[in-house]
Amino acid sequence: MKYLFKNSHIIDPTTGKDTKVDILIVDGIIEKIGNNLSIDINSLTYDLSGKIVAPGFIDMHVHLREPGYEYKETIETGCMAAANGGFTAVCCMPNTNPPIDEASIVRLIKQRAENVLKGLVDIYPIAAITKGREGKELAPMMELVDAGAVGFSDDGSPVENAEVMRRALEYASALNKPIIQHPEELDLAKGGLINEGYVSTMLGMQAIPSIAEEIMIARDLQLTEYFAAQYHAAHISTAGSVELIRMGKKKKLNVSCEVTPHHFSLDDNAVRSFDTNTKMNPPLRTREDIEALKEGLRDGTIDVIATDHAPHSFDEKQVEFLFAPFGIVGLETAVSLASTELVHKNIISISQLIEKFSINPRRILNLPPILINEGVRANLTIFDPSIEWIVDIQKFKSKSKNSPFNGWKLKGKVFGIFNNGIFHPPE
Repeated sequence: MKYLFKNSHIIDPTTGKDTKVDILIVDGIIEKIGNNLSIDINSLTYDLSGKIVAPGFIDMHVHLREPGYEYKETIETGCMAAANGGFTAVCCMPNTNPPIDEASIVRLIKQRAENVLKGLVDIYPIAAITKGREGKELAPMMELVDAGAVGFSDDGSPVENAEVMRRALEYASALNKPIIQHPEELDLAKGGLINEGYVSTMLGMQAIPSIAEEIMIARDLQLTEYFAAQYHAAHISTAGSVELIRMGKKKKLNVSCEVTPHHFSLDDNAVRSFDTNTKMNPPLRTREDIEALKEGLRDGTIDVIATDHAPHSFDEKQVEFLFAPFGIVGLETAVSLASTELVHKNIISISQLIEKFSINPRRILNLPPILINEGVRANLTIFDPSIEWIVDIQKFKSKSKNSPFNGWKLKGKVFGIFNNGIFHPPE
């Protein structure tokens, strides 16, 4: 197969490439990059005027739900949502049933992924830190890595025991894999539904204080420093967390963190609607926290934008706020929300957006970088930062539709992805 992408605007922060050219791809390999490439009648030709071509995006925090919760999402529907949202790769979290704490489950996920959409979306399993995600005994980390795990997390559950976390950091460091912590002190957060503050007081809801997140990060940073390990804080949400990570980086610790689009797009006033799609963990925080998150994105303290894509069925979310599960889907709105809330509001540049969706997560996971050069396998995300569109959850490819952004007008839209020899254009 031959594909010719005319008038492409390549932005590749790894090489510093920022140029408008044509790209010829033959059998999945970039054969030629140049100006005014001739059109071959045997090639599929696309005019990409006004569109950005970037190294393929990866979402390092996704819940595919399979095995065990296929009524919420499957590997197939999750990959379809990822492709629709502009991601050529995702990392699936281990809070499945059974959890990803055995090598056989890692292999099962990878085998199923190879048969989905002809491998259009690469899947990298994140294995559990502890057996059963119970925080007590380490999972067989070496076996899990040999099977294909790229990192470790008990996501949805923090590793509360400091001795267990110490051992996890030591073993993961020896394996050159990150520990990805769900930072939450459970005794402080127990029973909480929303952020602790003015809104929770007005609504009379039991709340989760920001310090519950910050205490866990502070402890983990001390362990990381003591044992010279690699540590990644998932979905940080508070100004205090940003400052703790900033201080860790100033001390040259091997630390990184991520933020979700919903945490820099919505504050806790959104829960006044009692819409269960505004219920997530960590909860939506204050406007002051959002400003701190945006500053952290701007100055590089926050390395990654990840979705924490958490599908839940319609019935699960259509209950009283108290009983609804935490979490929302995010794969199909993430790039557009980042474009709208960050790029078009001059918080970060398009190059920085690409770093946080593509370059940095691969670096943290110790995966090979994606390059846009002649002679290499094409792995591309194509998006148009100027297109305005209205979110319609009924058009989502995800099996679940639990999003608070239905009806939002966003600026910036994915045009397609190219990976493993396949171009997935917009429908």
